[in-house]
Amino acid sequence: MEYKDYYKILGVGKDASQQEIKKQYRKLAVKYHPDKNQGNKQSEEKFKEMGEAYAVLGDPEKRKKYDTLGADWKQYEQAGARTSGGGGFSQWGQQGSERQSSHGYSSDDFEGADFSDFFNSFFGGGAGRGPSSGFRETPLKGQDYEAQMHVTLYEAFHGAERMLALGEEKIKITIPPGIRDGQILRVKGKGGKGRRGGDSGHLYLHVTVEPDPRFERKEDDLTTEIHIPLYKAVLGGEIAITTLKGDVNIKIPPETKSGKTLRLKGLGMPVYQKKGESGALFIRVLVDIPQNLTAREKELFIQLSSLRP
Repeated sequence: MEYKDYYKILGVGKDASQQEIKKQYRKLAVKYHPDKNQGNKQSEEKFKEMGEAYAVLGDPEKRKKYDTLGADWKQYEQAGARTSGGGGFSQWGQQGSERQSSHGYSSDDFEGADFSDFFNSFFGGGAGRGPSSGFRETPLKGQDYEAQMHVTLYEAFHGAERMLALGEEKIKITIPPGIRDGQILRVKGKGGKGRRGGDSGHLYLHVTVEPDPRFERKEDDLTTEIHIPLYKAVLGGEIAITTLKGDVNIKIPPETKSGKTLRLKGLGMPVYQKKGESGALFIRVLVDIPQNLTAREKELFIQLSSLRP
């Protein structure tokens, strides 16, 4: 019977925190989920194997038993079947479970999953331990679901709504203003159904904010570029610009150099879940040199240049 290294299966170290284990499982679950890999038996097996690993490592109590008995497994292999009286590792594992707890675990305890022989031997149920132990009556929370959601920068600025189909049910998702790329939204209770009276799982939406050709975002600040004519740069004046909030008029100071950056307070991204707070909009001014000058324009430029030796 093959030993299952659950840490290796999930790709985490033995010193990984429970949060790191959960995060890694979610990442792999998205990658190998059967809905995304239909007909791929290899991905299906990987997904099932990961579920078994997480059923153990995702629970601190079961993880502790696994870590303890894992050392016994090596000892058992070296000593040979003689040390277990010929009963195999199933007996050895059950004896270890009896040392650690008042009852064993079987695949029935994990939502009826079809787990490996190693799992069943390692956490073998043990004689006389049935539903009366209380474990199988314990409510089980439903599986969490993962999904991707794409929004434009404009939608991230103003907030938006999406209709999402979950089987036959349609739910409305509200995207708050200021949401950032890579942020995760939790929709409570919209995951898998719980068992034995347990709560439903949650739906986790991984948000991607699409790039906008007009604006560059850095946290809650935005940067954009505008082009102004030479005369406006020299003399100053007002110019209309487009922001995510709408068109606004800004003042160009006289003698503005090309490349100068202007800062407009409060016209950046809304700060997520902080009403009334916004970042700044930084405007990089680029001065356009006039092209195809007329003879008269050239004459005037020559006169101007003669005034400044």
